Amino acid sequence: MALKTVEVIGHSNFGSIRATTCVYKGKWIYEVLISSQGLMQIGWCTLNCRFNQEEGVGDTPDSYAYDGNRVRKWNVTTTNYGKSWAAGDIVSCLIDLDEGTIAFCLNGISLGTAFDNITRGAGMAYFPAISLSFKESVAFNFGSRPLRYPVEGYHPLQDPPVADLVKARRLLGYLKNVIHIGIDVTEGKLVEKDTSMWQLQGEPTVLITLAHIFNYFSPLMCKVYLVEDVLMTFLLSILERGGAVEAHPLIQQLLDLMWLLMEEYEVHECLKQLLMSLLRAYRFSPIIPDLGLQIHYLRLTIAVLKHEKSRKYLLSNVLFDVLRSVVFFYIKSPLRVEEAGLQELIPTTWWPNRFTKEGKESKDVKEESAEERLRRRAYERGCQRLKKRIEVVEGLQVQILKLLLNNKDRGGGEASRYIFLNKFRKFLQENASNRGNLTVLCPPEYMVCFLHRLIAALRFFWDGHKAKTPAALSSDEAYVPPQLFYNGKVDYFDLQRLGGLLSHLKKTLKDDLAAKANVLIDPAELQSVTMDDLDEDEESATSAAQSQRPSAALAIGGALARPGWLSSPTLGRANRFLSTAAVSLMNPRRPLGTLEKVKVRTLSVEQRTEEDIEGTHGNEGLLLGRPPEEPDQPITENSLLEILDGIVMMYNLSVHQQLGKMVGVSDDVNEYAMALKDTEEKISRCPKRRRDIHEELLKSQKVFSEKLNHLSRRLAWINVTIYSKEKMQDIYWLLRVCIRTIEHGDRTGSLFAFMPEFYLSVAMNSYSALKNYFSPVNSMEELPGYEETLMRLAAILAKHFADSRIVGTDIRDSLMQALASYVCYPHSLRAVERIPEEQRISMMKNLLAPYEQRPWAQTNWILVRLWRGCGFGYRYTRLPHLLKTKPEDASLPSLQKPCPSTLLQRHMADLLRSDRDLAPSFLNSVLNQLNWAFSEFIGMIQEIQQAAERLERNFVDSRQLKVCATCFDLSVSLLRVLEMTVTLAPEIFLDWNRPSSELLLRRLAQLLNQVLNRVTAERNLFDRVVNLRLPGLESVDHYPILVAVTGILVRLLVDTDAQGAERATAVMLADPCFQLRSIQYLLGHAEPSALAAAAPATEKRHFSLNTYTEYISTEELAKVDKMLSHLSEESKQAAATTLPTSEEDLCPICYAHPISAIFRPCSHKSCKACINQHLMNNKDCFFCKATITGVDDFTKPASS
Repeated sequence: MALKTVEVIGHSNFGSIRATTCVYKGKWIYEVLISSQGLMQIGWCTLNCRFNQEEGVGDTPDSYAYDGNRVRKWNVTTTNYGKSWAAGDIVSCLIDLDEGTIAFCLNGISLGTAFDNITRGAGMAYFPAISLSFKESVAFNFGSRPLRYPVEGYHPLQDPPVADLVKARRLLGYLKNVIHIGIDVTEGKLVEKDTSMWQLQGEPTVLITLAHIFNYFSPLMCKVYLVEDVLMTFLLSILERGGAVEAHPLIQQLLDLMWLLMEEYEVHECLKQLLMSLLRAYRFSPIIPDLGLQIHYLRLTIAVLKHEKSRKYLLSNVLFDVLRSVVFFYIKSPLRVEEAGLQELIPTTWWPNRFTKEGKESKDVKEESAEERLRRRAYERGCQRLKKRIEVVEGLQVQILKLLLNNKDRGGGEASRYIFLNKFRKFLQENASNRGNLTVLCPPEYMVCFLHRLIAALRFFWDGHKAKTPAALSSDEAYVPPQLFYNGKVDYFDLQRLGGLLSHLKKTLKDDLAAKANVLIDPAELQSVTMDDLDEDEESATSAAQSQRPSAALAIGGALARPGWLSSPTLGRANRFLSTAAVSLMNPRRPLGTLEKVKVRTLSVEQRTEEDIEGTHGNEGLLLGRPPEEPDQPITENSLLEILDGIVMMYNLSVHQQLGKMVGVSDDVNEYAMALKDTEEKISRCPKRRRDIHEELLKSQKVFSEKLNHLSRRLAWINVTIYSKEKMQDIYWLLRVCIRTIEHGDRTGSLFAFMPEFYLSVAMNSYSALKNYFSPVNSMEELPGYEETLMRLAAILAKHFADSRIVGTDIRDSLMQALASYVCYPHSLRAVERIPEEQRISMMKNLLAPYEQRPWAQTNWILVRLWRGCGFGYRYTRLPHLLKTKPEDASLPSLQKPCPSTLLQRHMADLLRSDRDLAPSFLNSVLNQLNWAFSEFIGMIQEIQQAAERLERNFVDSRQLKVCATCFDLSVSLLRVLEMTVTLAPEIFLDWNRPSSELLLRRLAQLLNQVLNRVTAERNLFDRVVNLRLPGLESVDHYPILVAVTGILVRLLVDTDAQGAERATAVMLADPCFQLRSIQYLLGHAEPSALAAAAPATEKRHFSLNTYTEYISTEELAKVDKMLSHLSEESKQAAATTLPTSEEDLCPICYAHPISAIFRPCSHKSCKACINQHLMNNKDCFFCKATITGVDDFTKPASS
């Protein structure tokens, strides 16, 4: 407890911990620094209290707690108390054992007495205690450091070092005197000097005096209390005069003195404690309107880091090893806007009050009233004032990173940038590999801010290098060259590559590596590595899933010269790859000598030097192994390429999820604004005589207005810090970096498999973030080169969703889903249409591959979206029976307006017509899946109906309902794909010169008749389940499935030539399942028996396409009428000419058609339809399982 921060992290459901020191009389205080704002109960307890996973501090008789998450106090029972806390707050816990009271303060503001008359007397002593839920974290200060908010009359549990304080302050006074007073040698007297510009000029008297002072001062500066109370206060006072940090060289001079006159271990400890104190002060300072406190602490941090020797020590041993230095780049979001002073900064609030039918904010400025326009502009001015103040803090944070990325400070060893690079890679490894270790993980809200500051610093140095080297690329053209992914110079830990495991790729692609990139893999090492690596990868994947990394604890250890992570099992494979395993690398211009090979072999990530990264003459450093497809021109400094690679990885680790989480505040504003508008409309309609209702509505209006005032100011803060135009441009820049990197990697052919999966993930996710998270504030269309970027991303999705070089199922699914989402929006669909023609045709060919060979639902969904808007009655956005209900999320891809692509439809038609093998295999798979999906759906609704009819109380599993609705949706979408195929290329079914056309038409007719019979029968299973209107089955209705079937029938029977219609009619009528009443049902012609039975219930409405005039055109309805008339006439003629068939002559499989085929060699028989359909999927005989080698026509011999 003496020198270290007492940090507590919840590792169980509701764990409790008690201090080891107790108090039994007097007034006492301790502070709790809130690191996360979740469920915690903080306070006091006695030794007799017993806690468990359900009961914690405040849940037993002699324990008392404050819970700022639920804003309550606890002592067996609970009541409202205090304010809500947020991460970055400080809670002071006070106990007065003389008066018997307990109170709490939040950031120094008293919340009032929480408990009085607490139990006192013999055996009653109180311990500080806390209960907290999983992942929550706090830090305690019992007095080992100065209290941030001391309360008069209350003592910390740990006494301050009074004697040392007096001594330190006196010595500091002497130091100030030496700085303030100089010796005038000419006149021999003391004179006052300007302290701000003081420099040590080698005067013997001054130097000896300072040496004496530091002899006593140095040991004191190793104590955390004195560093924070004396040294940090003094250094801050130097900067209080304002001006740039460079205008105060005194801090640099003092640091020089410390390194000169103190022992090295004393300087190390002093600097470590100083940075820890600065970090705590920055993190736990309250937000004030001008952000003055945060600026003050950041300025001192910059001043300390400007000192080269101190900076390199802190980088090597403190910033990433002891501290969570990422905190310096975070700007916390205020939960209580009043205390943050946002009311003064943004006095006028505004929120949207016009919405579309889908619940989205209406952007039409013309509809605004003059008053609304004034309010909005006043609000925007307030947001601009806030933005300017936050930009000052962000500028200081970027300055810190510029100091850490300095590569010119080679005095006394390695430049800062190369120390930072190795530490940064370790930081990424901890966050990528230790997903479950809470002590190591960087919170995502910190990662978002760190990413933006790092991008700003990186682009500054990148463009600086471009200015000095005109041949290099500017940051606007940045990308990561593909050789970084396979030459072993950059460690990717156990992250998945596009082609699978690294060990597998090294084995299978070793010849390509040698031929294309001159990378030779040692065969002996490869042989010894391969199987071991496979086992190790399985182990590391298992341990990652269980979140048990033995190396994780090392990350928060002390400052060690060589951190223990180098020997961690996670890096075993990577280090071997960097050693002989990996690589003997040959430069195309000059082969490596023996000594150089040894160097590569012994290289490990932490030991890399500037030469290893940047390279020297004849050695390309990180860019070793350039493939022939990669241009031979400088990109930028190699170290900046590795930082860029790390930034992309950071976005993938947690930044994207955090961006999605913060959108919730904007959604809350819209919901409350809609509720307020609704309330105001009710007030205007409320009758004057109903005062009671009027008063309740006014109360609701007041509540909504207050909440919106609060939320709109909070949203302003979030929009400035997270969703501003500058932040949007950073994410857009990152998207373009990923696109270029993928394009360059793709050109390397098989070596593309070495690229880590996260590059494709970030390309997809960053586009999604720009479209869904930033769009309410800023428009994507305004970004430079937006149209071209959209097209290039479309080309990547179109090419790689079926790329054989990509093996991971998750990333393949993600690519498929991204493409499916892409074709739902007009803007992105047009981008797909603008990619080169050969790529479009290749994409469509991949979409038409047989469904059995891959996950098919998303593929089918893409084809359906390309058709939606062209099909029969298929111009709806939402189903007719769901229009009155509000969609959960109107921005979902499935709820977008139809935007069909005639261009891609044309490609599909050409492919189906020209490739005689493609069409049958594709349609066979669609028909198989339709058969499966609809059968599953019918089976499920039978179970649901049976459960609903039971007398006892029962519940249908919501998951079963969801699966049932999914099967129905799949059936509808598969029918729509069939409609699309029949419309675009009817000859596939109707041109019987094609070998499989007749069979496909018969199968199609069979399925359509089955669907119609199931769906159109009055009061049948489907009808009853639809009328139940169960939650989860909202999409199940007559309309979607019947219009899809009708569309196919109309195309086959009406919209075709006479020969085609004749063939289709004959096949439909020949199918034993055909019933004319199913077709009559479409136009509301119910059976006479059904009408008679339903006579008492005259209210019952019958389905009819005629009632959907808003969705089905009169031309379409006329075609249905024509089809019904045609089938009625043809069915009468067919009935008159049909001859009865003997049962012995019927096919034993379907019992519908006469036997017409005999199999070779077994001579079993069936009808042609059954055997042809069977042979598309199976070559074994129905009966004896012998392999069928041929099928011959069979005609029954005439009887004698």
